[in-house]
Amino acid sequence: MVGISKHVYKIPRTEDQLSRFKENDKDGRFEWRNLRREGSNSDRVNGERQYYAIFANLKEGTVRIPKMEWVELDRAWMLREELQKGEIAIYPNNDDGIEKNWRWSEESVRKDYSQFLSRTPRGGNPQIYYKYRSRTEGTTPLTMWTDAKFSATEHGTGVLKDLFNISPFSYPKSVYAVDECLYVMGINARNNSIVMDYFAGSGTTGHSIISYNRKGTKHKYILVEQGEYFDTVLKPRIQKVVYSADWKDGKAIAPATGISHAFKILKLESYEDTLNNLQLRRTEAQQKLLDSVPKTAKEDYLMRYMMDIESRGSLLSVEHFKKPFDCKLKVAVDSAGAYEERTIDLVETFNYLIGLKVKHIDIQRERGFVSVTGWLPTGELTLILWRDLELVDYEKLNRICATLKINPADSEYAVVYINGDHNIPAVFTSTEAEGSITKTLKIRQIEPEFLSRMFDVEGV
Repeated sequence: MVGISKHVYKIPRTEDQLSRFKENDKDGRFEWRNLRREGSNSDRVNGERQYYAIFANLKEGTVRIPKMEWVELDRAWMLREELQKGEIAIYPNNDDGIEKNWRWSEESVRKDYSQFLSRTPRGGNPQIYYKYRSRTEGTTPLTMWTDAKFSATEHGTGVLKDLFNISPFSYPKSVYAVDECLYVMGINARNNSIVMDYFAGSGTTGHSIISYNRKGTKHKYILVEQGEYFDTVLKPRIQKVVYSADWKDGKAIAPATGISHAFKILKLESYEDTLNNLQLRRTEAQQKLLDSVPKTAKEDYLMRYMMDIESRGSLLSVEHFKKPFDCKLKVAVDSAGAYEERTIDLVETFNYLIGLKVKHIDIQRERGFVSVTGWLPTGELTLILWRDLELVDYEKLNRICATLKINPADSEYAVVYINGDHNIPAVFTSTEAEGSITKTLKIRQIEPEFLSRMFDVEGV
């Protein structure tokens, strides 16, 4: 989860756990717990400054911290006050006489004596107790989650049956299991987490995030999946959960709980897509030679020489950028290798390639152009002008810039990208450092930048 520190958060208490907190005061439920520390780091040597005397009146149940002074040489507190009538001094020693330490510092105890109680348990020695509150401390999750709500059958398969009236996915996780995992990761520690699930499956993680957002949060999710059930289970599940919080037999039973929600689907090019779009340059003699070599050598050739030499420029070339809004590639539609031509969004792909944080997009495709503004990872304000070269020539490009009050050469933008040839003058910025001058082209062509970032794998 992006932005959350590596910390295991405690989970809210169940009603059964809360039932132990039988006491109440103006601040809410609590139970009395021994102020003496137990377990790890509980010995006096582990907290010398928290080994001190607490004066207690057992008849009244009251406590107070006496006047005392820390002596660094002795690493101990020296009392500067005598006991008053009815008081005894209690130290954090256990029943075996082993010196421990208090959970709270003497300064913290002084702040509010009403949080403490002195009493003698049946058959034991006098003790100091403090108010332990359920609302301030949850429980650390155990390594085994055995609660019924974690049942994959009831709250995984059962949920999908309610959504689709059938069970379209094997072994889906319980929604409550994912809820708890996200809580432990700290999703409640902030209002706008980004959760990524690399193996989205049936979409339980997305379902959980949407449920959280129904309570007013603004969390986001990124789901990654390559199975065919993306279109049959994952995407329709997200759509259904957005429309209604509750479903039965495939029908929404609480449409009034629908929320405003937008999600974007990005399809990455697969190996099959790449092969479908290759246009090979191979002579008849080369093909005959290739057919005669062993299978392993042929596969090595296909992965190396063919991809690098024979097909160079066929996946995406400068020609594609002349009409960037009509770029089509053959995309696989099933595992058998069938494909269909689909339009590829070069505009958005380029935004991702350069890491642009988009500020505004103006889509004017009927007029032959799209403008995008945003910030590069370097913080530079950037303008990107896409145009259909058949519709927008040099003169029209200049008119568009004038109409939109865009002057790529002025100081408003640190970087300007334009596809195709144009007559807008290039601008250089120079930086002097230790006697050298670095020049940066302010107006850049989209094509070389796109192809370089898309296919240059040097150093990867």
